[in-house]
Amino acid sequence: MPEYSQITAVIAASIATVTLNRPEKRNALSAVVIDELRSALFTAGSNPDVRVILLRGAGKDFCAGADLAQLERVSRASVLENRSDAENFAGLLLEIRQLPKPVIAAVHGRALAGGAGLASACDMVLASRSAQFGYPEVKIGFVAAMVLAVLRRSVGEKKAFELLAAGDLWSADAVERIGLVNRVIDDADFDSAVEAFARQMSQLSPSAVMLTKSLLYQVDGMSFEQALRAGVEMNAIARMTPDCQTGLKSFLDRK
Repeated sequence: MPEYSQITAVIAASIATVTLNRPEKRNALSAVVIDELRSALFTAGSNPDVRVILLRGAGKDFCAGADLAQLERVSRASVLENRSDAENFAGLLLEIRQLPKPVIAAVHGRALAGGAGLASACDMVLASRSAQFGYPEVKIGFVAAMVLAVLRRSVGEKKAFELLAAGDLWSADAVERIGLVNRVIDDADFDSAVEAFARQMSQLSPSAVMLTKSLLYQVDGMSFEQALRAGVEMNAIARMTPDCQTGLKSFLDRK
């Protein structure tokens, strides 16, 4: 993996760990961070040796959202400059969905604003029990606009509106109950449990996981009939993969 200035990225045992590395800034999102994340995720997703991508934050927090320099720029920038900034972050969220590998966010401390959106854009979210999530943009007259698209696909519309329009902090247990987080893990066990879960995912069939991810996000916006037809096509493709052929033979031999 290349070297970066505001994140780190390493590969070990089929797991690419990408870490926001601005602990003194609570891993706030700068233009550089977003560009480096896009580069690292693309590189990991293109590497045939990588089966799982783990997204983490260094220091006390996962990510506190946009950094002060970005926020100060908003007030001075033109419409086109602000649009370009927004498109860059939207591109990051979209690329996470389009990557062929599963992306798992490991959230500790606070995940706020764009940081909460970044976590929820991942395919799975593991959170420490003391973690907190929030979309406080509304409190400064701003709109959590791009992350709304991710949040609305993760939770029901009433809870999505409450999260976005009230701007409150939510505990990890609370967001797990509404479907924003997959698992909440005790703080003392968090790091070891995250590593164990990533290893477990890395041992699964990469083609089956890739095709499952692809199909899951394809059916957004499809009718029931269209989703079934897409499933038929994917089912036929999956049957022909070497992983499926080997797995079926092993299963039948055991029987």
